[in-house]
Amino acid sequence: LPLLDEAYASIMSTMVETGQAPHFTELANTLGVPMERGRTLVHELVGLTPGWTQPGTDFIASFPPFNNQPTHYRISVDGRQAWFGQ
Repeated sequence: LPLLDEAYASIMSTMVETGQAPHFTELANTLGVPMERGRTLVHELVGLTPGWTQPGTDFIASFPPFNNQPTHYRISVDGRQAWFGQ
């Protein structure tokens, strides 16, 4: 499961840095795996968390504790509001 761990860390660090979840193609590029493997990793990880993809797509909608789409739960750090909570 080291690849799942790396994928989780990569998604989480991207969300912390940018406020947005990476697309599976970005994840695949970061991990040095084929695009299809990046796509399946997203679905595997989301299936292991209380997160989800946008219905009918491969886009991460929520990756706990963050939400990729705006919610009423705004998260600010040092005066910078770039995140939304689940």
